[in-house]
Amino acid sequence: MEQLVSTTEKETTTPVMKAIQKHTAGFGAKLVDVPVPTPGPGEVLIQVKATSICGTDVHIYEWDEWSQSRVKPPYVFGHEFSGEVVALGEGTKRIQVGQTVSAETHIVCHQCKQCLRGQYHICKNTKIIGVDTQGCFAEYVVMPEENLWVNPESMPAKLASIQEPLGNAVHTVLASDVSAKSVAIVGCGPIGLMAVGVAKAAGASRVYAVDVNPYRLKLAEEMGADVVINSLEENPLELIERETNGDGIDVVCEMSGHPIAIDQAFKMVTAGGDVNVLSLPARPVAIDLTRDVVFKGVRVQGITGRKMYETWSQVSTMLATGQLNVEPIITHVFKLEEFEKGFELMRAGKCGKVVLIP
Repeated sequence: MEQLVSTTEKETTTPVMKAIQKHTAGFGAKLVDVPVPTPGPGEVLIQVKATSICGTDVHIYEWDEWSQSRVKPPYVFGHEFSGEVVALGEGTKRIQVGQTVSAETHIVCHQCKQCLRGQYHICKNTKIIGVDTQGCFAEYVVMPEENLWVNPESMPAKLASIQEPLGNAVHTVLASDVSAKSVAIVGCGPIGLMAVGVAKAAGASRVYAVDVNPYRLKLAEEMGADVVINSLEENPLELIERETNGDGIDVVCEMSGHPIAIDQAFKMVTAGGDVNVLSLPARPVAIDLTRDVVFKGVRVQGITGRKMYETWSQVSTMLATGQLNVEPIITHVFKLEEFEKGFELMRAGKCGKVVLIP
């Protein structure tokens, strides 16, 4: 850390860094200088090489109802990143200075019933970096050592930075056996687009991508979707009924959060099929539980985060072997100072994954 510290015989200047701060309880964010964090016991200081914008970050940027109830400005947000370890706190054992890492963003308690069962991804006391703690839209970030995943040195920083959301896609799709089955991805935001590629890589026989955004449906085709459906131009239920001879879809991954799309997801699934729900609707959603779940014998799974660390292993293997290529999803790369361009593209839906470089 010597390069960050300016020392004279009379004083020591506290090192500072550039960071994107949710500076006020309102719309937007601001680029500011803040102190470089210091790793405590069991923690690691990482120099951020790339950080990507998530839909959650957009919610915070827009200051919607959810963010108003959850986050407490001013603070640095952002939670997806890759970087190089530059300093270790007391008591660290596994991670070494110089390693390139990404992070599992859920910080868990290890004490609740779920943690004691090994179900860390649903820890009831979870804290999320960049939401409940200081985040990674910055030149440096501190993380617990146990949350770090060591990346191959050959992995590009921008690709390494999107492994966390890719883990969501992998967890959602692989929650079911999709080999030789039809899969529908409802909602083609960045994670939905990743899910298209994951389903193809996992051996799905036919992948349907459903959305209302032509730009992202084009990206879904690049990710391997066999059929793309613009719900504003054609009825997805009628098209899927024709495509499947009335049988429906074996595995439906709901990633849109839109009430109409969620209802359609349950209607398009075949009897005995699976509906895996990753989306976070802003309000309660009505579905026909009797006809579309009970009488059809449908299995419904709520998906949150990534299994720690089973999903990370799956992600790493799929990327390292070339089984999965997510490069087409990274559509824009900006300097950290240009963050507003990235957020506006995300808000307009005219991008895939946006990466910021400190």
